[in-house]
Amino acid sequence: MVYYKERLIYSELKDHLSKKYITVITGLRRTGKTTLLKKLLEDFKTNNKIYIDLERIDNRELFSEKNYENIITALSTRGINFTKKTLIAIDEVQLLPDIVSVIKYLYDNYPIKFVITGSSTYYIKNLFSESLAGRKKVFELYTLNFREFLTFKDIEYSDKQKWKKFIAAEYERLKKYYDEFIRFGGFPEVVLSKSISDKKDIVNDILSSYLNIDIKNIADIRDQKNLHNLLKMVATRVCTRLDYSKLSSLTGISRPSVYNYLDLLENTFVIKRVPVFSKNRDREIVKAPKIFICDNGLLNQLVEVSSGIQFENAVFNQLKFYGDLQYYSLKTGKEIDFILNGNTAIEVKERATIQDKKQLESLAKGINISKNFIIARYPSPTFHDFMWGGDLG
Repeated sequence: MVYYKERLIYSELKDHLSKKYITVITGLRRTGKTTLLKKLLEDFKTNNKIYIDLERIDNRELFSEKNYENIITALSTRGINFTKKTLIAIDEVQLLPDIVSVIKYLYDNYPIKFVITGSSTYYIKNLFSESLAGRKKVFELYTLNFREFLTFKDIEYSDKQKWKKFIAAEYERLKKYYDEFIRFGGFPEVVLSKSISDKKDIVNDILSSYLNIDIKNIADIRDQKNLHNLLKMVATRVCTRLDYSKLSSLTGISRPSVYNYLDLLENTFVIKRVPVFSKNRDREIVKAPKIFICDNGLLNQLVEVSSGIQFENAVFNQLKFYGDLQYYSLKTGKEIDFILNGNTAIEVKERATIQDKKQLESLAKGINISKNFIIARYPSPTFHDFMWGGDLG
């Protein structure tokens, strides 16, 4: 029995078990891909299934066979009946790049349902884009959002409170957990760890493993130090617009390389660039994207930033589960922090005021958006028409 804490993505993954298409689970290391894979294997209705861990040399050797029918023979000796529907769960697929052709052959010739994991969308998408076209669906696994965070802590949380106006009792009950989420992020191991020093050590290890192991497996980067320095420089500019020339000047990395490194960081789930919302071109100015770090634990490990920046980055990491994000900006400098799915305006404030609400409504009206929210971290004694960040889920 797999010890399992509920992830929001799980029901969608479970539904996909009944589909012939290959299920690909990808994401940053230590977000829980292996746990999900084993849970899916456990919930598969028949016993005609097998788990393949490619960290084991014998499994890599098996799937390196040039004669693919020998793989079928070997798996048959392990009890798999290939005349019936079969589930093959393969973990850490990036460790064996040539496995793609094996999977394609077996998928096309046998009634096999594949569920596979890989540590990087950059690698997975390039590896699988052409060879398995029309045969796969990619599911991207992020670190925990706040609802999942509470689930891992065994704290009750009702979905009925999501996207509702501020309730003081719920704020008092959950605020210490939300503060922890903002500070240490949502890696499952970090959330479950009890001590602050252990949390910091785990995040540091995740960051170090990403730079020294994952990046070497994914891209031909001779100097990981350059990438690390760029990442730290980006972290100091989180929640602000990117200036590629400035980043190049400060790091000594050529502008084309800055673009390439940022693409790599984004495609491996470490950063996210949020584009400007473009609807009324006469009134807005075309600007560079804003930059965010995809986990607050990583952000706070990289640099020290203000509590307001930490909060806005945390809100980004909650909102990304709800759809596409953009930001809006006028030539006057007035902005809306987030536009969600093109129809909801969101402003983030540590403490909100009636003036914040009025400005948001005015800016949103100018782009024909009627739905808007102020999201705040702390209550205000004079203003109550806001949503507490913890109620984003």
